[in-house]
Amino acid sequence: MMEFLKPRASEQEESHWLSVSDLMAGLMVVFLFIALAFMRNAWNEQRNALEAQRKAEYELGRIKEVAVAYQETQVDIYKALLGEFFKDLSRWDAEIDQDTLTFTFNSPDVLFAQGKIELSEQYRALLADFFPRYMTVLDQFRSGINEVRIEGHTSSVWNDYTSPTDAYFLNMALSQGRTRSVLEYVYSLEAVTPYQDWIKSHIAAVGFSSAKLVLDDNENENLEKSRRVTFRVISNADIRIKQILEIDG
Repeated sequence: MMEFLKPRASEQEESHWLSVSDLMAGLMVVFLFIALAFMRNAWNEQRNALEAQRKAEYELGRIKEVAVAYQETQVDIYKALLGEFFKDLSRWDAEIDQDTLTFTFNSPDVLFAQGKIELSEQYRALLADFFPRYMTVLDQFRSGINEVRIEGHTSSVWNDYTSPTDAYFLNMALSQGRTRSVLEYVYSLEAVTPYQDWIKSHIAAVGFSSAKLVLDDNENENLEKSRRVTFRVISNADIRIKQILEIDG
């Protein structure tokens, strides 16, 4: 009778394979969940990458719009300045750089006495003619202008007895004093009274000493051209680009 209580070999084998199949089924479910998790992560990463790419393309597009507007503004300001002052450039020994919107007065010996910051009478008369017309031109482009700089530049020398370092700082004080004299004078002109508030907030007087020398074709310093006073318009394109990036970020 006891023999009937013992499971047969076929029953034992069947029970063993059922356990293995259950284990395999469980493992398959685990692997399926793992695969789904990896697929979900990969999909999320791909979606995030696409979103980042779309955002970058959008930001780049907006920056390009600013760059195009900046270029158009540069051209418009240059054309307006050239149209206003074309007939005066030769008699003033002046020039306008299209790329930097820099209006340069050369011949500092006519503008200032050597080593002095006081404006000559000839330069006062020139500025009285130039600056009110200059402000009238710039007034048309206020929204695109961040700053206007009156920049003073000198050569790298002072005299035969001064070291290069001493000459640099002496010329720094000279260039700063000259641009301050220019700004003080043009600010006081009656014709620019309507622009005084804008001048105070947008025009700066800067002395560069010999930091930005003019070189000839052989990379040698051109002493005469290095001594100059310039009016440079700086657009607000870089600020607008920064604002776009901050807003989108």
